[in-house]
Order: sequence, then C-alpha cells, then structure tokens
Amino acid sequence: MCLQRRIVLAALLIGGSGAAAGYSAPVPPPAMPAPTPAVLARAASAISMDQAVRMAEQHFHARVVKAETEHDNGRTVYVLRLLSDAGRVWTVRVDAANGTLL
Repeated sequence: MCLQRRIVLAALLIGGSGAAAGYSAPVPPPAMPAPTPAVLARAASAISMDQAVRMAEQHFHARVVKAETEHDNGRTVYVLRLLSDAGRVWTVRVDAANGTLL
C-alpha cells in the first residue's frame, strides 16, 4: 500500500468522517413521559412506612412492634402490630396512599 493511501486511511480512522470509519453516534434513550396529574397527586399524598408508624403510635398511645407492607387489590397497605403499656396487642391497617386507617 502506498504511503498516501496509508495516511488517508489513518486520517479516516483517527478523526475523519465517522461514518466512513464505521462509527455511528449512540442513540439517546427515549424521553420519559411527563407524569399525569393523577400520578402527581398520588405521589404527593402517599405516606412512608415510617410516617404510618409514627401516626399510629401517636394516635393509639402504643408502640409498633411489627410493621409489614401488603398489596390489597392494587393498593399498598401497611399492617402494623401495636403493643400498649398495659400489654394489649392489636393490629391496624393503614392505606399507604393517603394514611387513613382501614
């Protein structure tokens, strides 16, 4: 191969035309759709497990000794086991979407 062809080939491979060297720019990932108002409202009113525990402890003047998450008909529910100072144990269910007792 003559020297001139080697120089042209090296120039193409190093930084010349990317398409000629077999390089194509990476395709960016598709844009995430904007959240709908219903999704935003649900996210704004959702409560965490810690918030549900604090709410139950204050409301019932008892200590949460066990907390679990369940999924009931498409909604998330926190199942909390409480213990009172008198030794009474009971279970409450809290809707994770809005914090209401079920």
